[in-house]
Amino acid sequence: MGKVMTHMTMSLDGFVADPDDQVGELFEWYETGDVSVPNPNETVSFQVDDASAQVLRELTGNCGALVAGRRLFDIADGWGDKHPAGAPVVVVTHRAPEDAAARWPTTTFVDGAEAAIVKAKQIAGDQDVTIASAAVIQQALDLGLVDEVCVSLVPVLFGEGIPYFAKLGRGHPLLDDPIVVQGRRALHLRYPVRR
Repeated sequence: MGKVMTHMTMSLDGFVADPDDQVGELFEWYETGDVSVPNPNETVSFQVDDASAQVLRELTGNCGALVAGRRLFDIADGWGDKHPAGAPVVVVTHRAPEDAAARWPTTTFVDGAEAAIVKAKQIAGDQDVTIASAAVIQQALDLGLVDEVCVSLVPVLFGEGIPYFAKLGRGHPLLDDPIVVQGRRALHLRYPVRR
């Protein structure tokens, strides 16, 4: 059985986007190297340093399903039904778009974070599930459904915006010591969640 992990690129002060949902300099690390990391979405390219390439390969190589929130899904226009992780997407939403089956045939729409993770685990089988939306990550942490928290920490300060972690309702989740990989323009951290 795979694990349930999170991954977001985050500013040093804890934000995954500015108040207008723009990532600004956060994704700069995806274009700062000579190593190309292929993905199934022809509109997205990754040209990273050696260390970041290894991190990307680890994050996407065993990803069997990705969970996203409706807000991120809408901003990305459903990634054209080809998420760069190369896995089917499960979207947390109260209502699927009317044209969902025609526009995004490999995407599943589910009401609620817990139901989305259950569905993603079914889709992923023995592979990992990656949660890639801040609000869904917060809910999944509160529900005790996350095995590993991954952060690509970028040296920029946003001052305000959409936080990676906020309003955790069930106390303080404890994490084990991180696995640390220094990349160019990003410090990659992987924290197993303590059980």
